[in-house]
Amino acid sequence: MRRAVWWVAGIAAAAGLSAGAWLTRPTSPPLPSMSGPAAPLKSATPVQGVRVGELLPAFTLPDLDGMPVQFPDRFKGKPLLINVWASWCAPCIEEMPELARFAARHADDGPQVVGLALDTPEAVLDFLGNVPVYYPIVIETPGPNDASVKLGNSQGLLPYSVLVDAQGRVLKQKLGPFKAGEIDAWVADVGSPAGE
Repeated sequence: MRRAVWWVAGIAAAAGLSAGAWLTRPTSPPLPSMSGPAAPLKSATPVQGVRVGELLPAFTLPDLDGMPVQFPDRFKGKPLLINVWASWCAPCIEEMPELARFAARHADDGPQVVGLALDTPEAVLDFLGNVPVYYPIVIETPGPNDASVKLGNSQGLLPYSVLVDAQGRVLKQKLGPFKAGEIDAWVADVGSPAGE
């Protein structure tokens, strides 16, 4: 009887791990949550992520050419959809055609799509050589206080998206991939760029 209980518990634990690991970063340390870290991080002070209704925090990340991109200054006056992804994240890759479609459709109006890769520049460039996208990409080193955490991703899971209005205020946050056609409905209430 005891052996059967352990066997069932082992299967349940393995199923729970596999169900929760499909989006997690494979080599990153545990990230702090908004209510405190799940496992204390001795070397880093947890960052409080932005919440819906708050202004997008200021941060600077390099683009694919190594040039600095300042958030939110670079995108002031225009709605912004920031999508956090990584080249090793299968759900991120699956949603990229939907993001590319949306970005192409709204190249001149509507939210500007920006991909924020939690990855190495080499891995991102290699990936984009095989799966090109035509919206801006910035790169961040994964860690307990990376830009994803500042954007409110307290669980450290990917993909993660943030919708920001033209005035720099966070309207929505989404954990998990977009399905076909979902982005259009998700950004429908973003409004027009400032001054229009």
